[in-house]
Amino acid sequence: MYSSILILFTVAFSAGLFALYLPKTSTGLYKLALVFAGSYLFSITIVHILPELFFQDINPGVLGVFTLGGFFLQQGLDFLSKGVEHGHIHVHNTSHHHESNSALWVVIALSVHSLLEGGMLARSTAVVHQHNSNTLLWGIIIHKAPEAFALMSVLVCFLARKSVAVLYLIIFALASPVGLLLSDYLLSTELMSPRSFTYLLAVVSGNFLHISTTIVFESSADHSFNSRKMGIAVLAAVMAVMAELFL
Repeated sequence: MYSSILILFTVAFSAGLFALYLPKTSTGLYKLALVFAGSYLFSITIVHILPELFFQDINPGVLGVFTLGGFFLQQGLDFLSKGVEHGHIHVHNTSHHHESNSALWVVIALSVHSLLEGGMLARSTAVVHQHNSNTLLWGIIIHKAPEAFALMSVLVCFLARKSVAVLYLIIFALASPVGLLLSDYLLSTELMSPRSFTYLLAVVSGNFLHISTTIVFESSADHSFNSRKMGIAVLAAVMAVMAELFL
């Protein structure tokens, strides 16, 4: 668990710092990376999370309601975060004036999302029947890097001081590890029941479905066919399936 915490923090913090010192990077490669992340995240939701979720001895209709609730919860967070969690990079325009509290709302929304997704990584044999692979961890990591990159691109536009932007980045980078630690503690002390954790899985599954489908569908203008992006999406899906089956 502690290695997962270190990886989650390091990836998010490093990607954010990269955006801070290289804010004008080419968007072509970045968009392809987003397509890969979105397709991988969607694929692990389908082949890993949802099968484990509906394996539980809970009314599938109730789990479906929680999943749907998570989908619309992410829609609300998306409104506050300006779409950063699915890779929207904010390009600074000197004719626009931003209030510093806008950056705070972005960080709060993204941190809530990260807190929830980190909680999914808590281990409990009473909750899930098969957690032998690290497919979910890698899916979150692949999603986390462009998310942190996009966040920092927003913060440098909203905030006058880079030191404050770095502080906000640290808060965001800590959110997933805190979510993992908190869920693991609540499960181990039985303050959270296996049933409640399953509901959490359903909510975050809805989050992932919203984020991943938004990334994939927004990756092409007017939804036009792009062979490179389609190839990247298929490659990510194949890798997710292979990781789930063989790792």
